[in-house]
Amino acid sequence: QVQLVESGGGLVQAGGSLRLSCRASGRTFSKHAMGWFRQAPGKERQFVAAISGSGISTYYTDSVKGRFIIARTNAWNMVYLQMNSLKPEDTAVYYCAAGTLGTTTSTKDYDYWGQGTHVTISS
Repeated sequence: QVQLVESGGGLVQAGGSLRLSCRASGRTFSKHAMGWFRQAPGKERQFVAAISGSGISTYYTDSVKGRFIIARTNAWNMVYLQMNSLKPEDTAVYYCAAGTLGTTTSTKDYDYWGQGTHVTISS
């Protein structure tokens, strides 16, 4: 069982930055790939970024490439999403997820989810 708790959301102006954090419980953190997803009002939850258990492999959706960076610290059971050059269209609830199928983009491949953290980007 893995429990995930996100933090770091907030309100920032376009062009600004935020760093989201996700703390995981349990002793098997390094065995799980971690993903960040987001869900805007009235829309489906969408993939943002993922990182392998070792941290060596990362994958991003096209709209955030060059702006967002996913990273993890296995010793602390933490995963991060550094978000730069934020745009109003990045506004959403951001969710951290854990799974054992690698850096996949489907919500169905992740077994554990956090409660989400709100990110609002003003224009």
